[in-house]
Parts: sequence; structure tokens; C-alpha cells
Amino acid sequence: MSVEVKSAVTVSEMARMCGLSRARFYQLIGSAFPYPVYSVSTRRPFFDEELQKVCLEVRRRNCGIDGKPILFYSRHLDLPVHKKQISSAGSARSRTPVRHKNFVAGLAGLGLSGITDQQVEAALQKLYPKGTNGVDEATQLRSVFVDLMRQNRADKVR
Repeated sequence: MSVEVKSAVTVSEMARMCGLSRARFYQLIGSAFPYPVYSVSTRRPFFDEELQKVCLEVRRRNCGIDGKPILFYSRHLDLPVHKKQISSAGSARSRTPVRHKNFVAGLAGLGLSGITDQQVEAALQKLYPKGTNGVDEATQLRSVFVDLMRQNRADKVR
């Protein structure tokens, strides 16, 4: 991660430089990241050059200033999509994109178990009738989760 160090940056800019949301960065100040210094005249927090280098080193090494390891997750859900080997004798019905398997696993991690590839495909068709080009997988997963939760609530209402 090659980031240009400036003479001073705000907390928001330091969070961006580390590839974290501002809220997550604030959570980690004091344990993983150092506290910012405060301007005496404006009382605003900022990170000088030395603190910026410390923050970027914490992010690079995955080890906080307290010496404890810390795992950082990227903002986007980068699930690997593998190409499935399909024989010429394979039926069209059995060809489900591996991406749907990742969605099913992601939905299970969010508490929706028993979701099928067909349900994911139906939700994606409904939510993105023109296709999912240009929409990252994290946004798609979130949209499918919300759609399936709404369907489940509607089924339980009498």
C-alpha cells in the first residue's frame, strides 16, 4: 500500500489512507492505532507525519500499537469466482454459477440458512433485471439478503 504521507491529515483522511471506514478507524484508536494530536488553536484532531507512518505500518503489518494482531477486512466482498468444469453431457439445469454458492454461504453467515441457488437467482433477476454489471458483490449480497428477509416476513404474516 503506497500512500503519500502529508504534513498533517484529518482523522477521516487517515481512515481513508488505511482503507477503513471512519467509524471502524475510530473504534481502533487507542488499541490498534495511535491517538491523534490536537491543534491547540482549533481543538481539531489530526495526524502528523510520524503518526501517519505508524498508522500505515499498523495496517501493513496487521499488528496494532498494543502488540496484538488485528485482522482487517476490505470494504468490498471479494469472493473468488471459480469457473466450473462442465462436460458437454452436463444438463443446463445443473449449471448454477459458483457465484450463487458464494451468495448462499454469505447468506448463511448472515443467519439465512436453507437458501437455494434458485432462490438467489430469482432474487437477483427481480432486483437487477438489466444485469449486475457495475454492482459489486457486497451490494448484491445485501440486496438479496434484504429481499429474502422481506419474503420470509410476508410468508409468516397472516
